[in-house]
Amino acid sequence: MLNRGLDKLELLRIVDAVANEKSIDKELVIESMESAIQKAALTKFGNDNNIEVKISRDTGEIKIEKVIEVVEKVEDPSKEISLELAIKTSKKNKELIEESKQLIQNGVKEITLLGQNVNAYNSSNKKLSDLIIQLENLKGLERIRYTTSHPNDMTDDLIDVHGTSKKLMPHLHLPLQSGSTKILKSMNRNHSIDHYLKIIQKLKKRKPNIKFSSDFIIAYPGETEEDFNNTLKVLKSVGFINTYSFVFSARPGTPADLLSLIEDNISKKRLQLFQEIAEKIKIDYRQTLIEKKAKVLFENRISENKYFGRDEYLNSVIVQSAYNLVGRNIEIKIKRYNHQTLFGDIIENPSKKNFAA
Repeated sequence: MLNRGLDKLELLRIVDAVANEKSIDKELVIESMESAIQKAALTKFGNDNNIEVKISRDTGEIKIEKVIEVVEKVEDPSKEISLELAIKTSKKNKELIEESKQLIQNGVKEITLLGQNVNAYNSSNKKLSDLIIQLENLKGLERIRYTTSHPNDMTDDLIDVHGTSKKLMPHLHLPLQSGSTKILKSMNRNHSIDHYLKIIQKLKKRKPNIKFSSDFIIAYPGETEEDFNNTLKVLKSVGFINTYSFVFSARPGTPADLLSLIEDNISKKRLQLFQEIAEKIKIDYRQTLIEKKAKVLFENRISENKYFGRDEYLNSVIVQSAYNLVGRNIEIKIKRYNHQTLFGDIIENPSKKNFAA
């Protein structure tokens, strides 16, 4: 719990002031604050901690919590990309199930299995696919997610679970980093673009409504125009609904720190073009959601009659309701959107019989 030197309601007043001055949604301001606090918490408690920061949209209270950690890792210092890690230990399967049961008993309806290479999980001959099936059978749990995955560990049994599980959400964050096999090799990622795209095809075949998000590093040393154009080609062909992209920056003391960087003006130009295309894909996707139904699990009350939740694809959603929606997993109709948030209406008028005031 963190709440020093700042009154809770004062925090919400700051949010209002920033939102009004910048003409942006309050939810975006709060999410930015949560991200900043999370970075500060990781600096204090260490990057090995899986820390989640939540600011109450109702009271302004700041909560810092740990997310269930499935896999503990040790970094291989010979490699630049942090996702290329070796497994040190895995939490015991029984321990995870017991921890999940306790969370569900406490009212949790969605569990995210978290690890830097979570799909490499293996404990007592139980793989991630086995763990998901076990969680599927826990009464009271409504949603399952996992992150972050590595393409090399997207095995057929895990892909199959996406087609059979009713609780595993139809969204997968699968980092790619580059659309060039040559650059992936330079990053020590040890898989090709063809391998990645085959995984996407298999997942779509097993789960036709699945959507993807990914990470990209732009202007990695040695990236040519052809390499960059291949990255754009993959971006368009997969149609990622969310992407996180950055210009390459070497960590001091790593082998990559000795590599020749691409000129700054070229790097920035490539990043800008990538993000413009990614944003258009995102907007086109959101446009298709207008007047469509979406199942939303509501997490917080933003104001007296406004509630925040996430749909099955991890999109932020805000609706208005005279009844308390916190903890409810209900169907809404999307009416509009902005860069960060979807806005909708509850399809059926909630009654006092089904909703607490």
